[in-house]
Amino acid sequence: MPIAIKAENLSKFYQTGQIGAGTLQSDFRRWYAKIRGKEDPLLRIGETSNRMKDKTDVVWSLKDINFEIEQGDAVGIIGRNGAGKSTLLKILSRITAPTTGRITGYGRIASLLEVGTGFHPELTGRDNIYLNGAILGMRKREITRRFNEIVDFAGVERYIDTPVKRYSSGMHIRLAFAVAAHLESEILIVDEVLAVGDAAFQKKCLGKMGEVSKGEGRTVLFVSHNMAAVKKLCNSGMLLDAGAMKFYGPAGIVIEKYLLSQNVFSALRIEQVQRKQWNNKLRFTDVIFKGGNGNSKTGFLVGEYVEIEVRFISKEEICSCKTLRIDVGINDIYGNRVTWLSTAIYTDKICPEKGFVLFKIDRILLSQGTYNVNIFCESNEGIEDWVENVAAFNIFFENFYKTGKQVPERQGVLITDFKIF
Repeated sequence: MPIAIKAENLSKFYQTGQIGAGTLQSDFRRWYAKIRGKEDPLLRIGETSNRMKDKTDVVWSLKDINFEIEQGDAVGIIGRNGAGKSTLLKILSRITAPTTGRITGYGRIASLLEVGTGFHPELTGRDNIYLNGAILGMRKREITRRFNEIVDFAGVERYIDTPVKRYSSGMHIRLAFAVAAHLESEILIVDEVLAVGDAAFQKKCLGKMGEVSKGEGRTVLFVSHNMAAVKKLCNSGMLLDAGAMKFYGPAGIVIEKYLLSQNVFSALRIEQVQRKQWNNKLRFTDVIFKGGNGNSKTGFLVGEYVEIEVRFISKEEICSCKTLRIDVGINDIYGNRVTWLSTAIYTDKICPEKGFVLFKIDRILLSQGTYNVNIFCESNEGIEDWVENVAAFNIFFENFYKTGKQVPERQGVLITDFKIF
């Protein structure tokens, strides 16, 4: 396949400093504090300044990146915040230039990096469609041919002749994506900006990007923290960490390496995990997985007996609550809910004096893989505790059907115990 994008020894650094606080007075105060060895006077209480501690004022956002992307490929770019994803997209979109190295793109690039990118607020939606098309190098008649499709996809027909400064952020992103996806560019670059839209529009956008890549043979680069969306849309992936490329290959493998590198499945003590929300009358302390012999373990065969013991401490006033339930949510590595266990199925109120709840699964029929656990407690007075990704267990497939044959990958989450006659 022809190469659509090629990066060679690509690097980008930024110079940190004291200028840019917003006013000349603020810049002077910050500079004067630094030469006296004092803390930055503009920091909020409790903040620390890495600038005062770093030995150098140079921050490398990207460092020696090399890759080739084939025409028609859909590539997911993933990594933690600050990994260099947005910097890479800005270089690819020619918004900023690399410090060293070079990047070659073969074809017109349409990018969507933030809400309102490329829009003039005083112009109408109609005018901005033609403006964006002209920036991409398209002729007016080409834009006119796709105009109705763009407006229909964005759902802003009623406001198409209204200045975009009066659009909501959702309307901005719908029109911006519709323009980027429908105009005839060879390369489409989309950042996490789609998270601004509602769920229905996000699904519509993912479908359109799949159509653009697989149906029209255009190259798509997609940055997202939604691993399920990356896996569904992209066939290749790029893992960035601290400005360096850690891995480039099949999307599924890249996602797994990223999740494992972030310790998503580490069995942390619950006290080390940041709480979502709690009232503090009941607080989780541990999650333990057990087998049939009562011993703790984190690996099970398909069809094996599994116990999930959720331990907690509680205050005396929890006993006055009319209802009290504990839920266990089991998710796959992409964050998709696989199944749900809840005491509410059997009782309105658990016994808090016991200090634990034991869920028993006679036969666990999940396909091979790693699964992580969320735990949740709610009383009639509100959420008492809520912890996500607190523990994980593995399921292994070992001749479950007694035929020596394995279940192919991507054939569902559940294993069905069936027979044929």
